[in-house]
Amino acid sequence: MKTLTEKIEEKVKQAFEAAGYDPGLGHVSVSNRPDLCEFQCNGAMAGAKKYHKAPFLIADAVAEKLAGDPAFAKAESVKPGFLNLTLSPAFLAQELNEMAGDEKFGYRGEDKPRRVVVDYGGANAAKPLHVGHLRSAVIGESIKRIEKYAGNEVTGDVHLGDWGLQMGLIIEQLRDLKPDLPYFDPEHTGPYPDEPPFSISELEKIYPAASARAKKDAAFAARAHEATLKLQSGDPACTAIWHHIMNVSRKDLKKNYDSLNVHFELWKGESDVQPIIPGMVKDLQDRGIAHVSEGAVVVDVAQDSDKIEIPPCLIQKSDGAALYATSDLATILDREEKLRPDRYIYVADKRQALHFTQVFRTARKAGFVKPETELLYVGFGTMNGKDGKPFKTRDGGVMRLENLVADITDAVRQKMAGSDDLPEDEMEATARKVGLAALKYGDLSNQASKDYVFDPERFSSFEGNTGPYILYTIVRINSILKRYRSEGGTLEKDERRIGAPGSEVEKDLDLCLSRFPEVMETARQELAPHRICQFMYETADAFSKFYTHVKILTEPDEARKKSYLSLLTLVRDLLTVCTDLLGIEVPERM
Repeated sequence: MKTLTEKIEEKVKQAFEAAGYDPGLGHVSVSNRPDLCEFQCNGAMAGAKKYHKAPFLIADAVAEKLAGDPAFAKAESVKPGFLNLTLSPAFLAQELNEMAGDEKFGYRGEDKPRRVVVDYGGANAAKPLHVGHLRSAVIGESIKRIEKYAGNEVTGDVHLGDWGLQMGLIIEQLRDLKPDLPYFDPEHTGPYPDEPPFSISELEKIYPAASARAKKDAAFAARAHEATLKLQSGDPACTAIWHHIMNVSRKDLKKNYDSLNVHFELWKGESDVQPIIPGMVKDLQDRGIAHVSEGAVVVDVAQDSDKIEIPPCLIQKSDGAALYATSDLATILDREEKLRPDRYIYVADKRQALHFTQVFRTARKAGFVKPETELLYVGFGTMNGKDGKPFKTRDGGVMRLENLVADITDAVRQKMAGSDDLPEDEMEATARKVGLAALKYGDLSNQASKDYVFDPERFSSFEGNTGPYILYTIVRINSILKRYRSEGGTLEKDERRIGAPGSEVEKDLDLCLSRFPEVMETARQELAPHRICQFMYETADAFSKFYTHVKILTEPDEARKKSYLSLLTLVRDLLTVCTDLLGIEVPERM
């Protein structure tokens, strides 16, 4: 179905044409002066020069053609030539009823579904998730859900870092810790053990110890580099240890991502495309796309229109080693063969902008993707502490993500303590859902590219523009509906009918809800979950004012009461859809 703005614009364009003017002048937008009107059209201002006529005369003529249209309570021409539009309550109610009866509440989504890959997460094997992984996880998950809601076939890929120097560091540190393991016995024959020689807790100690040691011990660092090369060359012992590292690490990462309600369709890593790389590099050289520069293999990607210098894309170092760009290009080839995406979306730190510019340009220059394939990059800013610097633990270390979740859950639990509405046995699960809502909404309500200050006290508040406030709104509506039914009322789907708003607060709420389809399309086009957060807060705030001024369950007119409850049901349903698009779960009670 058409959006409300499209329907109004269609009427205004017809009025321009009926008045003898170009219908293209009838562009309509939400009013930037809601105290004066709800929608506005400034086309008469643009038409004045074309028709050599005062703009207010054009606006007067158009307003006259709109007079009597049941969609408008008022269509006013205001000097010097603005057209101010106020909807009729009946027309607005009709719009909401159409939305309520539509599977996606009036949102069309894609005309032709596309295949989309969202590359996000970017965790490293053998390392625990920390606060630096939060933004990629929650932004990427939300973008993936938005694309799915639009009707696309979407694949989320965690794209693990699983083939770098950290593997050699772990192998050599393990050699020194447990030299009697069969992997380090040059005389060993036969298969290696199925059980890993370490637990996840041991593995998480091995890597940081090895990393710190390599910075001080040059000989150990050289051993780690050699072990990495052996692994990448197919050494059986190193490969067996690598498999253990991956099995233990992947299981732990899945557990932690699941706890965030973040889920990937693919658990691919850099290692999956290593066999592709030699042939890819040779092909690029054979076709003259890549060339040797100072012993390294590069692809020139600078363009005449560049306003800053874009250096060549380095795809092979002088010692033959591959780089991140090499792996990303090989991954594109792999995805083209297996998934054939129409759109790629990469979610990563905004400091990687140059990297993705180089990779995208190389992929296009090499013909790895079709000309019409979209290659998109969402660069996110930093989550900072109150000091304006990247968020750290109290002792200055990098905080593990599970500890961050635990801290904000504890903050929520303290605020919920003593709640008469929540049984003790539900407290923990509810506190975790609300805590995750506080964390995710606090992140996603900010424009992705901007840095923001992580403030647990503000994010966990049950008032203001926060996740807990949104959840409380949904829970409150469910409570009202439950109470109505407990008192013998019924509100089956075929009974729901939203009536014309009878007050300003009710109409304001109706107008908020009517914008959902346009908000969704903007969020999808801009890859911007914060647009959905803004809609949620404005809707929850409008509902709060409505709830304060309108007596819902004590309304004596039963038809009017059902209208109110039908409206509440639509508020609840839209907010619930939005929370799911953010990867947030709604508790039954709070």
